[in-house]
Amino acid sequence: MTARRVWSAAVLGMAALLATLLVITVDPPWRLALGFAGIAVLVVGWFAFGMRRVDDPRGAPLLIAAVAVACALMVSGTPTMAIVQGIAYPIAWVFCASVRRAVVNNIVIAAGVTTGFIVSLGASPSALLQTAFTMVISLGFSLIMGFWIAHMSELGERNGRLLAELQGAQSQIAALHRDAGATAEREHLARELHDTIAQDLTGLVMLAQRARRELGDADTLRMIEESARATLAETRALVAAGAALGDTDEGLAPALARLAERFARETGVQVDCVVQPDLALGRDAEVVVLRCVQEALGNARKHARASRVGIEVTTADGDPNRVRLVVADDGIGFDPESRADGFGVSGMTDRLSLVGGVLTVRSAPGSGTTIVAELPSATVTS
Repeated sequence: MTARRVWSAAVLGMAALLATLLVITVDPPWRLALGFAGIAVLVVGWFAFGMRRVDDPRGAPLLIAAVAVACALMVSGTPTMAIVQGIAYPIAWVFCASVRRAVVNNIVIAAGVTTGFIVSLGASPSALLQTAFTMVISLGFSLIMGFWIAHMSELGERNGRLLAELQGAQSQIAALHRDAGATAEREHLARELHDTIAQDLTGLVMLAQRARRELGDADTLRMIEESARATLAETRALVAAGAALGDTDEGLAPALARLAERFARETGVQVDCVVQPDLALGRDAEVVVLRCVQEALGNARKHARASRVGIEVTTADGDPNRVRLVVADDGIGFDPESRADGFGVSGMTDRLSLVGGVLTVRSAPGSGTTIVAELPSATVTS
């Protein structure tokens, strides 16, 4: 049921009740006429001015004037008709543009009812005292209830605004989280691509250069094919399920051994690989170690000009909860303080920091390079 129908039913119901009381309690014809005239003014005023203001109640002076006149006429007929205030004051509060306007409307209604009391009861001191007492009570009650309802409505609107702002803030936070997640995933994918495909492609380039110098070398061409197959397998693993690395399915030691053997065949550099036999690592920790070895060997391939590389994986200071990776070469070295960081070292640093690990680079011109990585042995990569 719409608000217009509700108010119409309330006005007509009150009019019917007032008409019944008027017929039952009033005898003099002139009082009866005043009462019915007031009822008629109330009903006509509602349908003429009130219905159009239900959906837009801002300012309804003609309606309030009609209600005030109706109250004056009905109460002039008999004081019993003062119960019309039960609908008159709510109209005064609902059909207004502001609280100040509602107070004015209440005073106008009270003035109409007071006029009716004076006409029906007279102007004697006792009658005036009774009228004043009745109007103070009814007007005061209307104002108190109206102010309380207006305050509750204002609180509701304010809470609604706060809720809307909170929902907007939550939407913004969710969007920021999505963006941050997407950024982190892009960075993670970049590291994966750099640590796998980029390293293998670097090997392919160097093998291709070697094949160009040694045209017709079948062994070189076979190594190119093997490297290409490894690159294809790693690419499929990354695309299919985000699997960290297929090489660790048989454990860290075999994966490092194959990596070292392939690096030695491709570059001619001797690689010594030692993995502590009783080392217990989680799969994610194995992946981090293997990625760091790949990156370290890639740096040695591109920059070190080394003849020997050593790889050692052990527990850190005998602590079974932490693992230490050491990759050392006897190459030309560099100055760590003045180097321009490439993606390799920074990528290893970022990868280790995500799992609570640290990276240390020790090197000097002419004395080789040693990379030391420490991380928890049971870790989960992000």
